Amino acid sequence: MNLIRDFCIIAHIDHGKSTLADRFLELTGTVEKRKMRAQLLDQMDLEQEKGITIKLAPVRMLYKGYTLNLIDTPGHVDFTYEVSRSLAAVEGAILLVDATQGVQAQTLGNLYLALEQNLTIIPVINKIDLPAADVERAKREIIQLVGCAPEEILAVSGKTGEGVETLLQAVIDRVPPPRGSAEAPLRALIFDSRFDDYRGVIASVRIVDGSIARRQKIHLLGTGVRTEAEEVGVYSPGLTPQESLATGMIGYVATGIKDIAQVRVGDTITTDKITGVAQLPGYYEVKPMVFAGIFPKEGNEYSALRESMEKLKLNDAALQFEPEHSQALGFGFRAGFLGLLHLEITQERLRREYDMDVIVTVPSVAYRVTTARNEALIIKGPHELPDPSHIKHTEEPWMSVDIITPVEYVGGIMQLTADRRGRYRTTEYLSVGQRAILRYDIPLAALIVDFYDALKSASAGYASLNYELKGYETTDIVRLDILVADRPVEELATIVWRDAAYAAGKRIVETLKDTLPRQQFVIKIQAAVGGKIIAADRVASFRKDVTAKLYGGDVTRKNKLLDKQKKGKKRMRASGTVDIPPEAYLAVLKKKD
Repeated sequence: MNLIRDFCIIAHIDHGKSTLADRFLELTGTVEKRKMRAQLLDQMDLEQEKGITIKLAPVRMLYKGYTLNLIDTPGHVDFTYEVSRSLAAVEGAILLVDATQGVQAQTLGNLYLALEQNLTIIPVINKIDLPAADVERAKREIIQLVGCAPEEILAVSGKTGEGVETLLQAVIDRVPPPRGSAEAPLRALIFDSRFDDYRGVIASVRIVDGSIARRQKIHLLGTGVRTEAEEVGVYSPGLTPQESLATGMIGYVATGIKDIAQVRVGDTITTDKITGVAQLPGYYEVKPMVFAGIFPKEGNEYSALRESMEKLKLNDAALQFEPEHSQALGFGFRAGFLGLLHLEITQERLRREYDMDVIVTVPSVAYRVTTARNEALIIKGPHELPDPSHIKHTEEPWMSVDIITPVEYVGGIMQLTADRRGRYRTTEYLSVGQRAILRYDIPLAALIVDFYDALKSASAGYASLNYELKGYETTDIVRLDILVADRPVEELATIVWRDAAYAAGKRIVETLKDTLPRQQFVIKIQAAVGGKIIAADRVASFRKDVTAKLYGGDVTRKNKLLDKQKKGKKRMRASGTVDIPPEAYLAVLKKKD
């Protein structure tokens, strides 16, 4: 155990975690040079395309007689749960800061998570090879943040490999070996999992006490399931079978379990027939911030969607969902996400990995409603909102927000947050006269759609954002219904503040007018609150010259054809239906105020 080091890399998004991991793999010879590619630990096509890490990725490296178990983590705030689970499985963390950008909002968020776990922090400045690198400024910000000595901060380049060997040696010297007892009964923490069609659920584990061998009978304490470890091994970075995993090691266990509900992230694996083993603390229950309906495009694909969602949840522990029925869309799920990027990635993974085309309804946050009978309800969607006459009062979630920005953009960001109902708390300065941390309280409903994009626009792309739940506060909300061709479109209904209903309705109506395809009849688009229409517009119909074939005769022949066309269009308007394309839903979702 003295020769094992378990650590992870934490940083703000795009600060070079995966590139630094590539250099570790090269330096330790874990991956042959002919098999190397950029961001090797980012296994998904989505990760490669978007240039971000979505899933935590463990890998074992052998270096100077030591076993180094690394977990590469995501940097975006929507995937914080992946980071927190990684931190629970290690003893140390490399805190990576981009030399050109300095400390960012998610740097703060991830650092606080690591300090809560009492991890050893190794501060590192990355991208020192870039012309715009300001190493001294980044050092001052890290010292102000962590309170370490200047000589404790290492400078590396994940691209060129400069300083990486020194960093690996620092991991060996500074990160303590795993704590645990090799003689005690087996206790292994499941920190991630995925489904394999042939081997069932494959659990990523950290061996806290004891050891686990191939073909050993095991017991999952949380669910009470007993099975056999069909295969155990390590990530290098592919699945590499081993005869056993000892105390302190990070690896995987192929359980052979095909029922996905029987394996939970945060559960404890122990040896079968051993009693009195205490369960490991596991993880806090993640609270979804954004809720949206997910429905199959074809009604007969509901069972396939359920199976796909269950397999995806196994790999994405932050995803939560429950069955839901919509009159317009049929059977589907009301799903909870940590943010809009999480929702977007989930939708794309369903399409790519499970070949599921889905319709996603307009996202909303979870409101607390107290009825006239003093019943407490959690409202996750517009269709759950009771009649206004039955509501005593409603509460909405508020977030504590940290925004880090260069000082020249402070005025624009303050204006933006004021427009989004933000309440100012404090301003702190990271570097004298250079960068500031603005702290605000903002309603979650004002954050979820386009606040991040608006923040980037207001700061020329330099500002960064981190947020966490502060609590619930009283609010005044109404249900906004959208009618297309006189029919309510349930999936476009949304919950809005009463004083913002007109602006929101007008925006959605205008967006639909621009995105709905024209039909043979005029399409009426309306926004309504209760029975009152607050905004309306029309999509013009196709026009056909029905008199073109006339070559003479009395004018009554022309009027007769025009009257016939008018009646036909009126009949179509009364009975015709409008198929709203997915692009229209997306346009409503992304449209800026």
